[in-house]
Amino acid sequence: MGLKEGTRAARTAKVAGLVGLVGIGATGCSTDEVLRFGWPVAVTPQAERMRELWTWSVVAALVVGVIVWGLIAWSIAFHRKKSEELPRQTAYNLPLELVLIVVPTIIVAVLFYFTAITQNYVTDKSKPADVTVDVIAFQWNWEFQYPGFKTEDANQAVSTIGSSGEVPLLVLPAGKSIRFTLRSTDVIHSFFVPEFHFKRDVFPEPKKNNQDDVFQIDQIDRPGSFVGRCAELCGTYHSVMNFEVRALESADFDKYIKLRQQVNEKTGKTYTAAEALTELNCADWCTPHATTTEPFNTDRTAREASGGGSK
Repeated sequence: MGLKEGTRAARTAKVAGLVGLVGIGATGCSTDEVLRFGWPVAVTPQAERMRELWTWSVVAALVVGVIVWGLIAWSIAFHRKKSEELPRQTAYNLPLELVLIVVPTIIVAVLFYFTAITQNYVTDKSKPADVTVDVIAFQWNWEFQYPGFKTEDANQAVSTIGSSGEVPLLVLPAGKSIRFTLRSTDVIHSFFVPEFHFKRDVFPEPKKNNQDDVFQIDQIDRPGSFVGRCAELCGTYHSVMNFEVRALESADFDKYIKLRQQVNEKTGKTYTAAEALTELNCADWCTPHATTTEPFNTDRTAREASGGGSK
């Protein structure tokens, strides 16, 4: 009887393993995608560090889960009811109780240690940043100011703000450290770029509970275009409070900022973000207009009173 049960259990384990391998293979995911467990591809060192914490936390949880599932299956397979006779009753198993206390304590301590190390790295602002951006959120739009760069005509900080026809573009240099200073002019918003693996609530004045409105990234690893969103429910049109990031090569960013400081002879005003990116004539992903999101039409006559579509 014992041999048959052992053979049956081994066969079941093999079938379960095969089903698991087929399930993983059928997803069509690469090794990198599997290890990210659904997280977007990281584009900053801080994001990669958080991805590593997430990956190993999930792996640890799966290991514990497999052990628990195995014990449950073992109990079901080998400790089924065989007669009406009660099994031997035991209580106060001291070694087992010690294991159940010590092992979870060690797991929690290890996870806490690596979480604290990662958090301290992600929130570190001890090093001076190459570029500072003031992020101003308001219903339902974004403004991005570059306090380190002044316009030639009005000696004001270079600034980008969204409009009814244009999603705000946050243009940043790849390969340089960037500091973000956040504030809101009305309600609580949240600054979120999924590829940064990081979101930070944007609070209005006055700040409470020692809220930190500044964070910093060491660099954006590669040029590219990314979507940013408000991740805090902030009112009726929260869902359309989007922006897009353009990460340029350092030399292209310098040219972009120089253009933003100058007056466009065609318009008689300083270059807008779209005009400056157009002048750069960079890659397709560097388009001066939104490619993934759409601007919010603030025209009061754009919709019918019945709630119909746009005219």
